[in-house]
Amino acid sequence: MPLITILVEDSQRIRDNLIPALVELAECNVVAVAESPLEAEQVLDAHQDAWQLAVVDLFLKDGSGLSVLRHCQARRANQHVLVLTNYPTAEIRARCLALGADGVFDKSTQLDDFFAECVRYSPR
Repeated sequence: MPLITILVEDSQRIRDNLIPALVELAECNVVAVAESPLEAEQVLDAHQDAWQLAVVDLFLKDGSGLSVLRHCQARRANQHVLVLTNYPTAEIRARCLALGADGVFDKSTQLDDFFAECVRYSPR
């Protein structure tokens, strides 16, 4: 059974590569994509009872993924949020985890770990 996923990423090039990889490597079904924090909040709310994984970039059109993390703080126990960023500094990691992210991964060096974490959340 695929993991119902929402991708919050403003780069078309990254989405074009990440979505097929999520489908193939992590058994995800990407049901929606958002490019800005406001759009992400709307999509998460529209799918509030269905989504199981949100993948969030931090630098978005018109804002920050940190506000998306704040929005997700009241999520259900079976809903997970992973941050996938190019800037996983110690400070950024700490802020993301403090806002409720389940994990923070570097787009350049931690994709294997990221996909492994996605698989861990897959319903069996």
